[in-house]
Amino acid sequence: MPLLHPENIGAEISDGPLCIHCVDSTGDIKKCADIFEGGVQFFLASIPNIDRMLAERLVRKNMKALPYWQENFCDCLNGEEASEAEFKTALNQLKE
Repeated sequence: MPLLHPENIGAEISDGPLCIHCVDSTGDIKKCADIFEGGVQFFLASIPNIDRMLAERLVRKNMKALPYWQENFCDCLNGEEASEAEFKTALNQLKE
């Protein structure tokens, strides 16, 4: 989930903020694969007519931009990322 609003932040760690979907109820960081799938489901539910492949590319771009995932890379982040234009379009659709 993009960190568009303060309520989207689930935890602040030394590597920077994590979204509410990256941490569990105790504040522990979830498994990368679970977070990735949650992000895909978020975009699928939030943006009309989006397909899974684009949702996956959006999640990769979003997660790879966060300092925590730059330091704690995992296999689910391998693959094509959304272009900057695709990402901006998706963010604009989330704001609507």
